[in-house]
Amino acid sequence: MASTIISLWSLVVAILAFALAVQGTLGGIECEKLNHETCAFAVSSAGKRCVLEKEVKRSGMEAYTCKTSEIEADEKLKDHIESEECIKSCGLDRKSFGISSDSLLESRFTQNLCSPHCYQACPNVVDLYFNLAAGEGVFLPKLCEAEGGNARRGMAEIKSSGIVAPAPDVRSVKFTAATPTPQPFNTLDFTAEPVPSPAYSPY
Repeated sequence: MASTIISLWSLVVAILAFALAVQGTLGGIECEKLNHETCAFAVSSAGKRCVLEKEVKRSGMEAYTCKTSEIEADEKLKDHIESEECIKSCGLDRKSFGISSDSLLESRFTQNLCSPHCYQACPNVVDLYFNLAAGEGVFLPKLCEAEGGNARRGMAEIKSSGIVAPAPDVRSVKFTAATPTPQPFNTLDFTAEPVPSPAYSPY
């Protein structure tokens, strides 16, 4: 009887150990193991965002690889592959290469991102673009409050200025737009004859 209890206990321990090993193997997401249909907007088990890259081989064939970026996502988003619902609701593309804030310049994308179906239901996407917007000196909630045209103009002005602001402090955000003073044009004298270019003797 005692031997039967011991053997049953050993079997239970072995099953639990096997289950934990399988969970550890299958549960963690590694970007390099994702295919091109699940790579973009995914977050690895280490909390790093996955990036889809395209390579054109000598034969002309396109090859897609998924790599781990240095961009960290929110702690709660580890082991996350973005759902098809969020891809559609937020106006995203599964074949997006790299991670860029350029899409924030497109008013149609901004409208999709700020829509309730995306902004309130897709925290992974919102976290990504909140940080991208902050890197450009823009507070995403304020960008969403603006109309499409104004939002685009605001992003365009910030990008063209070449100034990258730090991420905003959510507790106290003050928005001021610094407009550079236009420099006057130099007056040109069109009455003077043009100065001829010096002639060079042939060698």
